Amino acid sequence: MPRRRTSLKSNRVSKRKHTRNLKIKVQLKGAIKKFQELIAKKDAEAKTFISKVFSQLDKAAKKNIIHPATANRRKSRLMRKLRKSA
Repeated sequence: MPRRRTSLKSNRVSKRKHTRNLKIKVQLKGAIKKFQELIAKKDAEAKTFISKVFSQLDKAAKKNIIHPATANRRKSRLMRKLRKSA
């Protein structure tokens, strides 16, 4: 257990950031999973849902939760899957 005040504060801050990042990552994974299920069902709703997934990826990249290049790569792969299924 840290003794200095700054170390105690940094622990509190890192816990807060960790929970926030984890929440956003879980929501993102859920959205991607739902999108892939829509593609598997060949549902027309997948075309409208992809914009929501892209938005979540961009927000996560903007907040440095995931790397911007990772977000772009995932968007590219999801778009390729959508085109392939259509």
